[in-house]
Amino acid sequence: MEDYKIPAQARIGHVHLKVANIQRSLDFYCDLLGFELMTTYGDDAAFISAGGYHHHIGLNTWMSKGGDPPPRNSTGLFHTAILLPTRKDLAVLLIRLRDANYPISGASDHGVSEAIYLSDPDQNGVELYWDKPKADWPVKADGSLDMYTRPLDLNSVINT
Repeated sequence: MEDYKIPAQARIGHVHLKVANIQRSLDFYCDLLGFELMTTYGDDAAFISAGGYHHHIGLNTWMSKGGDPPPRNSTGLFHTAILLPTRKDLAVLLIRLRDANYPISGASDHGVSEAIYLSDPDQNGVELYWDKPKADWPVKADGSLDMYTRPLDLNSVINT
C-alpha cells in the first residue's frame, strides 16, 4: 500500500453525541459551557457551535432517547476535547463550573497543554483545555515531545 499521510491542514470538524435528553444537553453545553445553538431538527437533534460555525457538536436522541449511559468499561468515545484559545478562557470556564457546583473529574498539566476533565449529563467525557505556546513544549534529548500528566494547580488557572 502506498505511503500516505493525511494533510497537515486536516481537522476534526465536529462530533455527534448520542444523548438521552436534548434539553438537558443544551443546558450543559450552551448554558454552562457557552456554546451557541445553531439549529434543531425537531425534538430529536440540536447542533451547537462556537463562533457561528454550522456546528462543532451535534446532539441527537435518534437511538438514545431516554437511554442510559454506556457501561464505563465498554468501548466508545473517551472524551470530546474542546480547545480554548487561552489560559484565561480555561479560567473563565473553570469559574463557571465552580459557581454552578458542577463536578470535575480531573485537572492535568500535560506539558504541552493544561486540561480540566468532566462528564456531560450523559456521562460523555469532556476535556476543556488550552495549548501552551509551542516554544514552551517540553522535548526529550532526541527532540520528540516529552508529554506528561501532572496535577494542575486550579488556583493558578483561576488567578490567570
